[in-house]
Amino acid sequence: MGLPEERGRSGSGSRGQEEAGAGGRARSWSPPPEVSRSAHVPSLQRYRELHRRSVEEPREFWGDIAKEFYWKTLCPGPFLRYNFDVTKGKIFIEWMKGASTNICYNVLDRNVHEKKLGDKVAFYWEGNEPGETTQITYHELLVQVCQFSNVLRKQGIQKGDRVAIYMPMIPELVVAMLACARIGALHSIVFAGFSSESLCERILDSSCSLLITTDAFYRGEKLVNLKELADEALQKCQEKGFPVRCCIVVKHLGRAELGMGDSPSQSPPIKRSCPDVQISWNQGIDLWWHELMQEAGDECEPEWCDAEDPLFILYTSGSTGKPKGVVHTVGGYMLYVATTFKYVFDFHAEDVFWCTADIGWITGHSYVTYGPLANGATSVLFEGIPTYPDVNRLWSIVDKYKVTKFYTAPTAIRLLMKFGDEPVTKHSRASLQVLGTVGEPINPEAWLWYHQVVGAQRCPIVDTFWQTETGGHMLTPLPGATPMKPGSATFPFFGVAPAILNESGEELEGEAEGYLVFKQPWPGIMRTVYGNHERFETTYFKKFPGYYVTGDGCRRDQDGYYWITGRIDDMLNVSGHLLSTAEVESALVEHEAVAEAAVVGHPHPVKGECLYCFVTLCDGHTFSPKLTEELKKQIREKIGPIATPDYIQNAPGLPKTRSGKIMRRVLRKIAQNDYDLGDTSTVADPSVISHLFSHRCLTIQ
Repeated sequence: MGLPEERGRSGSGSRGQEEAGAGGRARSWSPPPEVSRSAHVPSLQRYRELHRRSVEEPREFWGDIAKEFYWKTLCPGPFLRYNFDVTKGKIFIEWMKGASTNICYNVLDRNVHEKKLGDKVAFYWEGNEPGETTQITYHELLVQVCQFSNVLRKQGIQKGDRVAIYMPMIPELVVAMLACARIGALHSIVFAGFSSESLCERILDSSCSLLITTDAFYRGEKLVNLKELADEALQKCQEKGFPVRCCIVVKHLGRAELGMGDSPSQSPPIKRSCPDVQISWNQGIDLWWHELMQEAGDECEPEWCDAEDPLFILYTSGSTGKPKGVVHTVGGYMLYVATTFKYVFDFHAEDVFWCTADIGWITGHSYVTYGPLANGATSVLFEGIPTYPDVNRLWSIVDKYKVTKFYTAPTAIRLLMKFGDEPVTKHSRASLQVLGTVGEPINPEAWLWYHQVVGAQRCPIVDTFWQTETGGHMLTPLPGATPMKPGSATFPFFGVAPAILNESGEELEGEAEGYLVFKQPWPGIMRTVYGNHERFETTYFKKFPGYYVTGDGCRRDQDGYYWITGRIDDMLNVSGHLLSTAEVESALVEHEAVAEAAVVGHPHPVKGECLYCFVTLCDGHTFSPKLTEELKKQIREKIGPIATPDYIQNAPGLPKTRSGKIMRRVLRKIAQNDYDLGDTSTVADPSVISHLFSHRCLTIQ
């Protein structure tokens, strides 16, 4: 999959309804001479030329890349049609509409049969416990995916149906999602750290007809009875008038009871001794994965899908408190994740790639499953956590599998920095060539530690900015090609046309700070919010007609580098995961003691940002440590452990305008003990502010 050759240019990319052709100046860092640039990563000058062409001639640029994939039928009409301007009609994006393909066929069948990669390892699986390991080749993965595709079809799942997946990081999770893609069903993967309430909400929103889950698993020292949570979710669905007809259960913790089986790709029995975990069983609904697979044939014809057919739904937090079902489609998503993976990570056939993200997040969809497999890569699939059984775990895995490209979150880097250099430097890490970060902007201190200690000052760092909604990388360095500045997302990827707007919607040139937007579509852009296109238009296109609005603030420096400054809307970025303040506030006020709640972000040395909650109690209730724990427990149950607040402050009153609007800007200042409040003339009762300052929680910066 090579970059298209430059073939001249026609007029500039434009917006609207049309058909289009397919802090301060930081010191930059360039790789030392021993970090050579790959033959397929362009020079900086060549990159700029190719980027300009990709924006001005998207049909030709992406059309050339599309030739590297299998299409059952070719695109009969315009390669790209779109409208980004709500004043000119419905928002829509269509890449290669009318062409038909299957992403599972492209990432598995073609690699096995055409590229002869059947014996190549697709995944090294590393379990929670050291020593729980297995590997699965491309051929073995194809066979298992075909078997489970047949299982799904036998259960009545058809093209267009939605299937919920609630599983830890085990090979069966990859098998399940690819089987859905093979038969044209939409997978909706729910992170296994989410609560039963969150799972229920997502099942209901997309009317999932089947759930795939696991008996139980360990996350570090913690035992998670996932089947129990799944049962609670299905019971809630039943109570709300939507019974799910089937639940397929992987016996993961109880795998030892099954024996190893004949296939080397089967995960080994759990080495850790397990307490008696009671796995409830709902006759007529629950079915064991292994029993269904034993009866399934190992060949399955793929369902040929239109390039614009939906591939999956993935829920992300919304500012209204109700998660948004982001919909990605088959053709454009396939092109974009394959291309970003190849060039951002400078992929070569001999690489061992490791993205530490959970598949329950978009990073796992794009850069654990689809992107690497589309390139025939070998990846590490890791079930555990960075600190278990000790803080050496990540680096011992890097050495064990000779990982060459490593992609993780700034949260993990900051966490491991606390333990010093020795846990890292005691391992060789000589195989590492490229390091990446994802999920949130990385602070310069963490960037430098990552570069100097983890990368031994020889690995370029790709600090990637993108979103669930974008499908793949949007702003990123290219390793060895673009000089880097610690903390900067650097330059736009091919096909990406960024702009910075002021409050009036005017594009700012040169050095500027404002709203980050994109002027035209790229293949991986989401197409809609599931079941609510109006919300899609309002969230991403209404504020500035003619642009996709990211919701992030951004600064462009005098060298043209982009710096993400944080969310502009009421969203929090905790450990690289977006949380809605409204969703957390809603969970708080469901407690009988809470009359009103307001949630803001607070800087955190490891998570980047944590939750600081202000709660106003109902009459007759007293604020106490017991109540604080009850509120934290309620949030864990309603949303998940990741949303647990670090701080909850009693607030007899909240700073509001005379019209009753809570002044969150002031609350953020109070949470950070910052008395520089700016204009507070609109506060209805200024005494509330001084009271909150004097009773604020003792925080850690």
